[in-house]
Amino acid sequence: MNHHNGMAGEETEMCFELIQMDCWARKEHFEHYLSEVPCTYSMTTKLEITPIVAAKRPLYPTMLYLIAKTVNRYPEFRMDFDKSGRPGVYAVMHPCYTVFHKDSETFSNIWTEYTDNYEDFCRAYQQDLKQFGDQKGFMAKPDVPVNTFPVSMIPWESFEGCHLNLKKGDRYLLPIFTMGKYTLDQGRYWMPLSIQVHHAVCDGFHICRFISTLREMIGDEALFTSRERADL
Repeated sequence: MNHHNGMAGEETEMCFELIQMDCWARKEHFEHYLSEVPCTYSMTTKLEITPIVAAKRPLYPTMLYLIAKTVNRYPEFRMDFDKSGRPGVYAVMHPCYTVFHKDSETFSNIWTEYTDNYEDFCRAYQQDLKQFGDQKGFMAKPDVPVNTFPVSMIPWESFEGCHLNLKKGDRYLLPIFTMGKYTLDQGRYWMPLSIQVHHAVCDGFHICRFISTLREMIGDEALFTSRERADL
């Protein structure tokens, strides 16, 4: 599982919009769960990925794309602090994901720039994997942008719960995603997905809406049948 400092790079005014606290409807909730009762939580669900398997699409980059697409739809999943400790929202975020090394039984992290076109993203993923997939070390691909979020894959087990205990996670606002081994049940394929969030920016409503949107995207056959569609 990967975990990185969300402020590892340089922000720009163009990509990070500060929250106007005085007129923010969530101000009290944010302050309560950030300072008074610091609270992070995780939710694990089962996703039916039969459409992806049936279309013979590569599972990992496809799920990375769909998760990133959903993250970029909802601002509560793109929140972070700037270097001055002020909360804001990134205009776009990119997935930073784990790759496993069988020989050393370790993993490394690679990030791929998000693009809204599915085929373009998969090509970028394959290029990054080819160039950095064999690199050892925690961060295989250098120059990790500040606006990335962590994704991990645990392909050896299908779990029903997963929670990361972050000692300094009280101010970690970015979502953390963990996928597991998919299983076949009565002709349908299911995969566990754990989503860890900070309660200061994300309530149960928001995480459930995220999952609902992700399910809709997985079930969108046009995504996996059209190779030229650019308005996904």
